[in-house]
Amino acid sequence: MSKSLNRIKIIVEKIGFIQNIINENDGKIVKALEDIQIYRPAILMHLISIAEQVDKLKKEKSHYLDLYEKEDLKGLYDVRTYIAHDYEGVNLAIIETAVRYGLEKILKVSESILKENKQ
Repeated sequence: MSKSLNRIKIIVEKIGFIQNIINENDGKIVKALEDIQIYRPAILMHLISIAEQVDKLKKEKSHYLDLYEKEDLKGLYDVRTYIAHDYEGVNLAIIETAVRYGLEKILKVSESILKENKQ
């Protein structure tokens, strides 16, 4: 498996972890984010990890990035920067929006890439 496809596989895995966390909280993103000991930190770290994989794809000049909406990738990276620079002051509404709307688009494109490459 190429480095790029492996990174995309990690993105899918991390989104799956976030979805599992939400499912464990009755399907409620806000409920998961309210748990400051386990679930919120896990979601935030998975978001950071996803953004870092995207950043590595950029540095590698992966052609797969052309398949994603640039706005979605920018939004994801902005969320990562926001978390990294103001972890304790994170506006949870922004995180909720990113999880609710942004990740689904990234997941669909990522799964499509892996399916086309039989990963």
